[in-house]
Amino acid sequence: MEQLLASSSFGTLKAGTIIKGVITEIRQNDVVVDIGGKSEGIVPHNEFPDLGELQVGQEIEVFLEKLEDRTGSPVVSYDKAQQKKNWENIVANSAEGSVVQGRVKAKVKGGLIVSVGVDAFMPASQIDVQPPKNLDQYVGQTYDFKILKINTERKNIVVSRRELIEEQRHEKRRVLLDEVKPGVKRKGVVKNITDYGAFVDLDGLDGLLHITDMSWGRISHPNEMLKVGEEIEVMIVEVDRDRERVSLGLKQCSANPWENIERKFPVGAHVKGKVVNLVNYGAFIEIEQGVEGLVHVSELSWTKRISKPSEVLRIGQEVDAVILGVNKDEQKISLGVRQLEANPWDMVRHNYPAGARVRGKVRNLTNFGAFIELEEGIDGMVHVSDMSWTRRINHPGEVLKKGDEVDAIVLDVDADQQRISLGIKQTQDDPWADIDRKYHIGDIVEGKITKITNFGAFVELENEIDGLVHISQIGEEHVEKIKDILKIGQQVSARVIKIDREERRIGLSIKAASYDPAQLQAEINSIDRQNKIGAGSNASSSNSGQDINNLGDLLDKAGQ
Repeated sequence: MEQLLASSSFGTLKAGTIIKGVITEIRQNDVVVDIGGKSEGIVPHNEFPDLGELQVGQEIEVFLEKLEDRTGSPVVSYDKAQQKKNWENIVANSAEGSVVQGRVKAKVKGGLIVSVGVDAFMPASQIDVQPPKNLDQYVGQTYDFKILKINTERKNIVVSRRELIEEQRHEKRRVLLDEVKPGVKRKGVVKNITDYGAFVDLDGLDGLLHITDMSWGRISHPNEMLKVGEEIEVMIVEVDRDRERVSLGLKQCSANPWENIERKFPVGAHVKGKVVNLVNYGAFIEIEQGVEGLVHVSELSWTKRISKPSEVLRIGQEVDAVILGVNKDEQKISLGVRQLEANPWDMVRHNYPAGARVRGKVRNLTNFGAFIELEEGIDGMVHVSDMSWTRRINHPGEVLKKGDEVDAIVLDVDADQQRISLGIKQTQDDPWADIDRKYHIGDIVEGKITKITNFGAFVELENEIDGLVHISQIGEEHVEKIKDILKIGQQVSARVIKIDREERRIGLSIKAASYDPAQLQAEINSIDRQNKIGAGSNASSSNSGQDINNLGDLLDKAGQ
């Protein structure tokens, strides 16, 4: 045995060295290699880049890791032999900053393992200009890499593909900046999308495609038209070589639809379009790609009360409209929908002439009056001043409520402004027209207390005419609080002491109801004298003459 060992090469084998061997068998999962030892070595298939290049009897180099394992067989590795030779070759011939070719072997945490003869690490941030989300796509691919760092002690190499790409892009960018000029069309790939636009890669030079240069029409966000990775053709709009910036346009690659807009869409023309946007004041209708018109909310209907267009329209709806106006410079078109139908207000003067008696339903109440619906979409308005000949009405709710059926007289018609003025009091005779025949100063009248204020009490007389008993005319004695003397609903007798036909006011006196003619005349004379004295001055509340003279003011206060 000693002679046999001495005659073989086994005694010269040394662990940790590269030795030569001969392939004796290529099996399903491994390759058998004779290294001249007691047993043959086994190398797994995955250590060979291409099994098709191997043949039985071929000599290869392997790395002897151990002379024997537990079974007495040597442990050899083809891959480690290559790694060792390549490492020595890289250290001898390559330096940091040099470029080598390699193949991506596997994905690991934080990056990729790249075979450049030896295994090197490429961080994810060094794979491309934009760190990719999917690293699996690089496994098995061959690229050029730049060596960033070589650690001989740890036998580590860090490589980068990104730096080579950036260098190439920088060179391309310099060339492109010299070549490009406004008006030239180029193809590019959408690299990034923001709220205000998209960045397009022009093969090494990034250009900004602003949202306003994407379409002649309306878009809310660039992603409505573009997606990352998409190839598009754009036009160079502006070049800033000092700042290395290029502005791009997409809409400029097609004809401007506003160029001959007046000829294509003359005023009065009927058009079809699609609702593309709804706002509080109207609806935008696309009547041609890149051309929109606005239908103002007031142009949606002649008669319907539309507060916002979403009540009658929806996004995407097809509508017919009429061209009302075109402004090429501001790229604005005014549209109307109601113009497709006859304007019912054109017949209002004929259907509701001034003086005509009409009947309608109370549709709405406001502070200043009531709207009466005469027919669908046609309202007339009754002002509070035209609701009663005799009563001061501060709010129409005092005499009307929604849904009431009322008669009225047409007072005025303004078809241009779509207004009809109505009067309710005009359906009756004005009781003040012959007030001098009904009431005289000194007359005794009967009435009911309807309202009490701090300055007097209102008495309802015949024909719904109110008279005012001032606090000074309630009794002979001074009255502090009227409510202590009079009650609402109480029937009282009083004398008429003042009639103002023009101002529609009647002054009453309860205390003078029992006066004889001489006393009444004396009271009236006293009031007249005090009126003259108090004219133009601010008399106290106890001044009965001034109080009666200011009856109109008191009536106004009572209604507040």
